[in-house]
Amino acid sequence: MDVRQSIHSDHAKTLDTAGLRKEFLIEKIFIADDYTMTYSHIDRIIVGGVMPVSRTVSVGGEVGKQLGVSYFLERRELGVINIGGAGIITVDGTRYEMNPRDGLYVGKGAKEVVFESVDTATPARFYYNCAPAHTTFPTKRVTPADVSPVTLGDDVTSNRRTINKYFIPDVLETCQLSMGLTELAPGNLWNTMPCHTHERRMEVYFYFGLEENSCVFHMMGQPQETRHLVVQNEQAVISPSWSIHSGVGTRAYTFIWGMVGENQVFDDMDHVAIKDLR
Repeated sequence: MDVRQSIHSDHAKTLDTAGLRKEFLIEKIFIADDYTMTYSHIDRIIVGGVMPVSRTVSVGGEVGKQLGVSYFLERRELGVINIGGAGIITVDGTRYEMNPRDGLYVGKGAKEVVFESVDTATPARFYYNCAPAHTTFPTKRVTPADVSPVTLGDDVTSNRRTINKYFIPDVLETCQLSMGLTELAPGNLWNTMPCHTHERRMEVYFYFGLEENSCVFHMMGQPQETRHLVVQNEQAVISPSWSIHSGVGTRAYTFIWGMVGENQVFDDMDHVAIKDLR
């Protein structure tokens, strides 16, 4: 488990490129036949990926010991979105078929979660976010047909995109975890503009669908003192509540956003006018 401490906005101003990448960028999400796990003290979110190829991969008791509990989800909820080939997730003996772009919400108290791929030639790639939880809500699969899609932006400003809301109150109940998948239309580059902050929840961006020699310039920092991280395919950025949320790629891409905090209202954000950015 890679543990990241909370970083104050004043501290972030002193960091160089290497320092920003060390604190906020998760460079490796998927490892064949294993899972990765990054624990952030920012709202205590856990971020990672599971990529079963030739065997099943289980996340259970060992992780619980690191968290000071008996098993991983004793006091946590889990959101998973499959960005790879077809797979299966078994939660306490119940099997859920996971086609590409399917999501699975796993409620607090699930003792064993086992991941597997249907075809080793095209393995599943399960990206997940995990948050502290105080109540158990039912485990539920969410397919692309179930999500709440919204198309925003336009080609003129290069930010036409479709936001697919997987784990939000309109689709299913969670304690505090929200997740979704946003896909930019071909020829569009900005994931949001004007940018915004939301003081009441943090966010993690996981970028994928980037071709070789493409990247995303992820904008962060306070609105009057912006910074950036160069992000490659299948990397993630931890974005504190004090940081702006925006980014631009060298070509169209897709990203999964995950939010944890005291507010699940998707539109509760503070927009920053372009003229006020520094």
